Amino acid sequence: MTDPNTVQTKAPGKAFRKGMTLVELIRKFPDNSAAEGWITEIRWPGGRQCPHCGCDNVQHPTSHKTMPYRCRGNGCWRFFSVRVGTVMQDSKLGYQEWAIAVHLFNTSLKSVSSMKLHRGLGITEKSAWRLAHRIRQCWDDMSSEPFAGPVEADESHFGGKAKIMHAKIRRERITGRGAVAS
Repeated sequence: MTDPNTVQTKAPGKAFRKGMTLVELIRKFPDNSAAEGWITEIRWPGGRQCPHCGCDNVQHPTSHKTMPYRCRGNGCWRFFSVRVGTVMQDSKLGYQEWAIAVHLFNTSLKSVSSMKLHRGLGITEKSAWRLAHRIRQCWDDMSSEPFAGPVEADESHFGGKAKIMHAKIRRERITGRGAVAS
């Protein structure tokens, strides 16, 4: 049996895309602590840093229930968590819900509706809407220019032939409201 990641197809486009399946996703993030560990590694690859002052002298764990880190340098002494300074800040959703939602947004061909998140994650509709809104807003902030390089577009056709149009629309277009293709 061949590896599905190396299967070549003769069809135009890709029939198979590399990525993580839902089963692999659930195995990777079985609970909130596993998802928090993954997010911590992504956020601070070189070690923990205070999001307020940037100091790397961080105490872990602390006695604070929701803020497991505390800055010990530069006179800051503030408590913080992995969420502080990210789109997850002030959210009561768990890390597992965030990781699964980001995966769904990254792997869907179109978009993910808040109703799909509501049903799939077992959260309220309002929480699902805010979650989707924050993820989309984060992606909007990432790129300042939508087209940073050369843009290629296939040929386009706007309008239609006059003989196919309704008579009323054809009269309106002929009287100067738009061009009519013959």
